[in-house]
Amino acid sequence: MPAPQSLHDQLAQWATRKGTTKLANLAPDLLAALSQGWLPTVNLVEWLAVDHATLARTVLASPAQAGHLAAALAALAQLKKPTAMQCTQAVGLALLAHQQAAPLPGLLATLAAHPSDSVRGWACYLAAADPRLDLPAKLAAVRPLAADAHFGVREIAWMALRPSLATELERAIGLLAAWATEPDENLRRFASEATRPRGVWCAHLEPLKANPALGLPILELLRADPAKYVQNSVANWLNDAHKTQPQWVQTLGARWLAASPGAATQYIVKRGLRSA
Repeated sequence: MPAPQSLHDQLAQWATRKGTTKLANLAPDLLAALSQGWLPTVNLVEWLAVDHATLARTVLASPAQAGHLAAALAALAQLKKPTAMQCTQAVGLALLAHQQAAPLPGLLATLAAHPSDSVRGWACYLAAADPRLDLPAKLAAVRPLAADAHFGVREIAWMALRPSLATELERAIGLLAAWATEPDENLRRFASEATRPRGVWCAHLEPLKANPALGLPILELLRADPAKYVQNSVANWLNDAHKTQPQWVQTLGARWLAASPGAATQYIVKRGLRSA
């Protein structure tokens, strides 16, 4: 549903905002626009404030989407203390389940191209959690969202895919090693972030906690990556591993510095060993 004509000028002004750091300071009209999907959030405060029920009613407003809307609202109603992440996952999985029962052509493409990053977050689960797809197909489906311009969508993309990665971990690492050579730094970072032994807001990958060397097909390709976004992820990967296998990380860091002693590798190793 397009934004009303009367909103266009206001949306243009909001497009350059930096975003408030306090929920109490979030303007009601801006929150309403975010919750109706007229524009993306610009920071965590805005993302946390989005009303997913309002968003679903706006985005899934056509008669053809009535079943999908009902499924989304039912899933949200079952959440006892809904967080933004829980709402995103609940709607995404509800849409996926209903899509399997009553397919709506083009739904994934429509949601993945929506102006709202929260809606594109739903699309991550449609792309990554479909049980009818094998792992390579899931990776192909989630790839545009992994490269999304919005930081939040990129995070949800790897979180949505991570359970599938965990069930076929070594295969996943082999497939994602190809992403570690991509020109797009977002895809390179995805390869690292999605396979972190501990990660954030996700289940741990126990095989990597016990044997982080399994991740070397990805890590070795990123040890001197020029992008700080990637460097921070690789360093956090090493910091995760250090909590269970400190000697392995220290030995790896020494080897990397000897082989490629540039600024990027120095930064990664120093940050990766910050808990040492």
